[in-house]
Formats: sequence, C-alpha cells, structure tokens
Amino acid sequence: MYATMRDLLGFLIGAAAAAACTVLLLPPSPCPCGVALPANQELTSLGNGTQTDPGSIKKLYVAGTSAEDNLPELLGRAAMENKTVIMTLTNEAWAAPGSLLDLFLESFRIGIRTEPLLKHLVIVAIDAKAFERCQLVHPLCYSLAVDGSNFASEQPYMAKDYLDMMWLRNRFQVRVLELGYTFVFTDVDIVWFRNPLLRIPVGADFAMSCDKFYGNNPYDLDKRANGGFVYAKASARTVAFYGGWYEARKAYPGQHEQFVFDQVKRALAARHGVRVQFVDTAYLGGFCQPRKDFRKLCTFHANCLVGLKTKLKKLRGVLDKWKRFKAALTD
Repeated sequence: MYATMRDLLGFLIGAAAAAACTVLLLPPSPCPCGVALPANQELTSLGNGTQTDPGSIKKLYVAGTSAEDNLPELLGRAAMENKTVIMTLTNEAWAAPGSLLDLFLESFRIGIRTEPLLKHLVIVAIDAKAFERCQLVHPLCYSLAVDGSNFASEQPYMAKDYLDMMWLRNRFQVRVLELGYTFVFTDVDIVWFRNPLLRIPVGADFAMSCDKFYGNNPYDLDKRANGGFVYAKASARTVAFYGGWYEARKAYPGQHEQFVFDQVKRALAARHGVRVQFVDTAYLGGFCQPRKDFRKLCTFHANCLVGLKTKLKKLRGVLDKWKRFKAALTD
C-alpha cells in the first residue's frame, strides 16, 4: 500500500513538472479569429504591480462629456464579451455617398469572416452631416463634440485643422480607455480583408501599424508609426501612457500625434510598463510599403497618398483585386 502511494505521488509530481515545462516552452499565440481576448485588466492595476486610485489619472478628454452623452451606452452595445470595441472616425467629406466610408463598410461585408465584426464597430462622426450619413448606413454612430471647430471638409495634411483633428482623435481614444474598453481603432481609408486581431499577441498592451516594417521583431520600436491602426488594452498603465503622449505634444508644436509618438515611445513604454509593438506590413498593409500578398493581408491602408480622390481610386483598385483573389479561391 505504501509503495503504491509513493509511486502514485511520484507519477503526479513528474506529470506536473512536464506540464509546466511544456507551458514555458510554448510561444505566445495570437488571438484566434472569433474568440474573445482575455478579460481586461482592472484600471487600478499598474504594470509594475502597484496600485493607483483611478481618480488620480488625469482626465485628458474634454469634448462630449455632458450628462446627455451616450458614449458609455453605445460602447456597451458594441462591445465584445471582453469589452473590446472597433472604432473609426469620419467627417462629411469621407462619409458622403460613394466616398471612403462606403468602401470601408463594403470591405467588412466581403472579407473573410469580417462581416460579424460590424456589430462591434462604432463610427465616430465629427460633424452633423457625417453623423446623419452614418445613421443611414450603420446602427452604431456617435456624434463627437468638437468645441466649435469645423472638420467637415477634406483636411489638408499638416494644416492646423488637420493637426487639431488628429489630437482630438487621440483624446477620444483616451476616453474610451478610461471608460474601461479595449479598442481597435482603424482609419476609414483602410479596407479590411481578415480580422487583424489574429496578428496581435495576447500580451501586447499597445499595437500600432507602421509605414514600413523591417526585420522580424514586432517589439523593435525602430519603425515609423502610423496611427491609422491602433490597438490599446484598457488598463491604468495604458491610460498613463496616453497621458504622457498627449502632454509631449507641447515639446513638438506643429507636429501630429504620429511624429510625437515616435519621439517618446521608448521612454513612455519603459516608464509605464507598457508592452508596445508594431504590426508587420505583411498583415497591415499600405501604399507606403505595398506588399500585396492576399494570402496574408488583414487590412490595407491608403497611406502615403495625398487627396481624397486619389485615396478612393487607389483603394478601390486594391479592393477589386481582393475580390478577384477571393473569387479564385472558390473556383
């Protein structure tokens, strides 16, 4: 009897050790399509294991915080089980019939298992016409107050209104995090072919697209950021990371949020314990580095192009090529 118990105990200890070694040797795996990400960390938990009072985190967002604001309710309707939402932002010019918003939504409908993601998409409109148009084509629309600014027309790159709009977008993203929601932000001049969450490791706190991707290490930050696609996990450290990013704009007047991000990304990531990565352009493609392997691409961005008409024409061409690729798969 004693020998039997001793043998059984030895077997159990050995099995446990083997299982532990197996887990340690397994590489981090991306989130499978259609499966919820891990539950969000509590907003009071910092990356270094310390605790913070949520009230001590500076509220960066200003516009649209009145008692009548419906953003919390809208995010609740859109969220996946793990409180993750997809967001885009548009104005009258980009939301007009036949413009980029139509192309953007069409890509979800014809992508591979992307149409169900539309129920998690919140379209943020920054003028009245864009909001009206959104309500005609999508059930989850949010009207973002812009403090008297007028962003309805096409905004010339690096003009004052363009810069204001980019920093407004940055502050809006902070508010979503402060409300406890993880988000995927996508520019409206991006077409979707597959779920890009497949390419974001579970351990990442913050992931961004880049203009050009070199090497094979996504955590190598020596790449130029592109804010057209951003993934941010809701946590106190991510909110603090955003806070430092927004405050850093004062040191770089007249610059957009991508430029400022590149100047401070290493210091902020180290300071707040945020795991930052860039996603390979083989998966989040664009015209800056046009790698069009449709067997891999999840999204394609009309970056490195100037002008709404040019973006629309070139992006329509990419979507047409995707349609032919998909049709060939079923032949």
